[in-house]
Amino acid sequence: MRLHPGAWWVWALCLAAIASRTTNPVLLALVIAVAGYVAVSCREDTPWASAYGVFLKFALVVLAIRVVLHVLLGGVTGPTVLVTLPEVPLPEWTKGIRLGGPVSAEGLAFAVYQGLQLATLLCCVGAANALANAKRLLRSLPAALYEVSVAVVVALTVAPQLVASARSVRRARALRGDVVRGVKAMRVLMVPVLEDAFERSLVLAAAMDSRGYGRTAGLPRRTRLLTGVLVLGGLTGLAVGAYGLLGGGTPAAPMLLVGSVSAIGGLWTGSRRVRRSRYRPDRWGPHELLVIGSGLVAALATFLAPDGLGGAALTPSTVPLTVPGLPLLPAIGLLCALAPVVIARNRVNT
Repeated sequence: MRLHPGAWWVWALCLAAIASRTTNPVLLALVIAVAGYVAVSCREDTPWASAYGVFLKFALVVLAIRVVLHVLLGGVTGPTVLVTLPEVPLPEWTKGIRLGGPVSAEGLAFAVYQGLQLATLLCCVGAANALANAKRLLRSLPAALYEVSVAVVVALTVAPQLVASARSVRRARALRGDVVRGVKAMRVLMVPVLEDAFERSLVLAAAMDSRGYGRTAGLPRRTRLLTGVLVLGGLTGLAVGAYGLLGGGTPAAPMLLVGSVSAIGGLWTGSRRVRRSRYRPDRWGPHELLVIGSGLVAALATFLAPDGLGGAALTPSTVPLTVPGLPLLPAIGLLCALAPVVIARNRVNT
């Protein structure tokens, strides 16, 4: 039996929350390693199973772009100048922006930390795409989220469909004896890959439409409006509360409470207005709860870590430049996030 796709997404979002909390390159590298090991060990034989590798390559490109932009446009400066590039004079109203000039070790380290943080977030999303089946996730969503879930699932399947299309097009060209690689291969493969991915998206959208996803026939306008306001208001409250919880300065507890109550009310009213049956529904069991629990343990270990157990090392200093250390408690929590490897194997055996 396969694990519920929602469990994989919650687990991956917990790792992404850890990445949003720290700029420590050691801890971020550990998050990437944990996400990659679980994705490779627990993935199934599906067309999108290699999505993590694609996201990892994209993450490396993002990291390189972040560093190049800092070198060219500047940013954080420091006393340790590594190289001085020819500087292009700019008008007075562009104060704070430069083209060229001195590149310091402190600024370069800051750019690497920021780029690695974004790259880690992409790797977490890639792990979720490699492990979870987005179509199965759509079947498990509440009925009130029909309108939203269709758009979300189509968006989530873009990356897996691109991976599957690239694999099929590459295999077809290999059978024809075409062994072109590198930049030229990307230029040749781009058009058929995008065409095949768009065709897959249209087929998915047509299948959803034929099965009545997002239908509103026979529903009073007042009921639809009430459900939409409750759901959207609840999701907005949850987003604002989560932002405050991550340190944005917004009162987190009241917004989380109001958002949760509003979202639950919208889901309840929406589930009453839409009736549907499911063939072999995906059920939540102890294995799924253990996977989610391992991710939550890792996230809580990072957010609640005191200064003496690694909390002070989550944001290493760049001015002055210091060697980042390993946060002890968050690192132990991330080791707990490896539990899905054992849990998924036990689920398959049972």
